[in-house]
Amino acid sequence: MFVQLDMGWVQHPFPSNGFRLASVAQIDRLRDLGLVSVRYVPAKSVLPNVSLADGSPSSRSAAIGLVEAEVATTEIAAVSGDDGDEADGAVAAWDRDLLLLEQHRVFASCEQRFSVALGAYRQLAQAAEVDAASASATSVALVTDCVDQLLPYPEIAIHLLLESTGERNALHPVNVMVLCLLLGKIQGMDAARLKQLGLAALLHDVGKLNLPTYLAQPAPHWSQGDHERFEGHVGASVAIAERMQLPSSVLTAIAQHHEMADGTGFPLHLLGEDMAAAGKILALVNRYDNLCNPPISADAVTPHEALAMLFAQFKAHFDPLVLGSFIRMLGVYPPGSLVQLRDDSYALVVTVNTSRPLCPGVIVYQPHVPRQQALVLQLESAPALAIRRSLRPAQLPRDVLAYLSPRQRISYFFARASDASFVQEHV
Repeated sequence: MFVQLDMGWVQHPFPSNGFRLASVAQIDRLRDLGLVSVRYVPAKSVLPNVSLADGSPSSRSAAIGLVEAEVATTEIAAVSGDDGDEADGAVAAWDRDLLLLEQHRVFASCEQRFSVALGAYRQLAQAAEVDAASASATSVALVTDCVDQLLPYPEIAIHLLLESTGERNALHPVNVMVLCLLLGKIQGMDAARLKQLGLAALLHDVGKLNLPTYLAQPAPHWSQGDHERFEGHVGASVAIAERMQLPSSVLTAIAQHHEMADGTGFPLHLLGEDMAAAGKILALVNRYDNLCNPPISADAVTPHEALAMLFAQFKAHFDPLVLGSFIRMLGVYPPGSLVQLRDDSYALVVTVNTSRPLCPGVIVYQPHVPRQQALVLQLESAPALAIRRSLRPAQLPRDVLAYLSPRQRISYFFARASDASFVQEHV
């Protein structure tokens, strides 16, 4: 049944106010909105072998699963395969609506879970100096929940968050935690080690909270004192984690998040063989996110450029096995990359399957399709449309840039890969 919601678009989780119902899960989400009734449009409905002409409660329940429908007209025409091209078109439109609805659900779920993580970080940051036990409990609960969501599934999709906002002090540690957990899983860490890695990633910069904003990232004009204050945040973060009574492995990884495999890091100038596995992962992911999301947004590079820089310019800084795993996990074109396809069309990479990273999911610029109704195209299903090259935002025509609307801040969250199998016929 095609239903119409008489409410604002931002008040519900569906991609539009009008859509076709196709699952009990959608009905459950309608119930969660507290609606007593919904309006449906018979002319747009696709109801094979169902007749609702009598308007009986049992007929309505059979179609929409106990949701009370407000009948818009008295005559309801069932659409079947015998109706020819018109029916085929209706079914095709229905399939597209279902894909769009599921796509919207998955992205909204990632956004919501990321938002919860941001809130948890803000809570623990406020408590870190005055209530170490509370900060520890909040941190452990958040990381444990993420690990429990991540571990059961062999294939994970990494999603670019299309609507995430927030201050960098919270975005950065949550971004780093998410990517560290994904990379740790790829490297075969068990649940206990993943939780320790996640805690270190979440808390690695908690010692920065008392520093002035201009000391967030090193700058050429800094004095020696500025550098010393900045480097002091490592020890401050370790001290806070120690007061939270976290395991020594967590403290070690935090202490090493600015160390480099070639000995050029700080504070101890360790070599790669002296670093813990979690420290190697955290140091790499921390650098990647700092490249994509620097304090001054004008200094940001695209995710594709960030990976290229890590491999070409900073390769000696990182453990080669960890760096190789990271690139294989994100693919050559990580989510957030602006690209041009072989047919010269423009696209934004929005999702990648960690098991098949060379064929990401993209949103293609199609001016005849409203942006909110654009389906993700999985390039694995369209081999003729492989990515030809990566682009910077300034290289895109203005209307294309407005349509794809890449985020100023790159943030990721994850979902089971089977929840992200959206496919669109590319025209």
